[in-house]
Amino acid sequence: MSLDAQTWLVTGGATGFGREIAAKALSAGHNVAVTARDAARVQDLVGTYGASAFGARLDVTRADQAAEAVKQSEAHFGKGIDVVVNAAGSNFVGAVEEASDSELRATMDTHFFGVVNVIKATLPGMRARGKGHFFNFSSIGGVQGFAGSSAYSAAKFAIEGMSESLAKEVAAFGIKVTVLEPGFQTSFFVGSGSRMAAIAMDEYADTVKPLRELINNPPSWCPGDPSRAADQIVRFALNPQAPMRLLLGRRAYKVAIAALERRLTEIEAFKEVSFAADFPEYADRTWPR
Repeated sequence: MSLDAQTWLVTGGATGFGREIAAKALSAGHNVAVTARDAARVQDLVGTYGASAFGARLDVTRADQAAEAVKQSEAHFGKGIDVVVNAAGSNFVGAVEEASDSELRATMDTHFFGVVNVIKATLPGMRARGKGHFFNFSSIGGVQGFAGSSAYSAAKFAIEGMSESLAKEVAAFGIKVTVLEPGFQTSFFVGSGSRMAAIAMDEYADTVKPLRELINNPPSWCPGDPSRAADQIVRFALNPQAPMRLLLGRRAYKVAIAALERRLTEIEAFKEVSFAADFPEYADRTWPR
């Protein structure tokens, strides 16, 4: 192990972005704790990269497993975690009315509370060492909601807000936060990577059914390359120039620009309504925060 190598912890390392990022970081010479709910699914990386890779069991919804995975990883590498990639997750498709309470909560448990569990397990060590970088996976669904992705978008919008606040909380400790916003298909999005609401209501055939059909019968091609995206993430790790948000793929860029332009247009159109909610005598005063 190189003395200059960063020490990474990657969640969801068995498939998709987690797998690609772990492999890229390892090939770049870093030490990587590759975690998954089934640790056996990442042991091939250990076989390929030897002591630079460490496979650990981690169901991110379990705070105790997050703490134990961090403890084991730091013991294996003999140093603290520098970079955390929160990539674990699964897609969920269903209208708000279709989704059961348990389905909604399971989505939030994995995509939001699971990320928080990992952050809480690694942040104290980063603070003590005065450096660190969190890469939290959001999605283009964290910039704009889509019919049929209400639970998933809710979790990703939560990641966006939490991460922005977190970045302001930890900047003084030398810690960076980057929200990743991919907009292309991986095994996470299509096929077995997606879970469907148990109930499919006829009333939503026109709005949600097209998404179900797209996932079950995906196009034969996609412009986004998870491997190339992983290259960019490894490039920006611990980089002081790393952005707060990083869109991944042309589709993500185009969807985000269009969504933000629509939002700005609507804000301006109803500006006078917004201003009318204030006390007139305080119109020119600046709120202290």
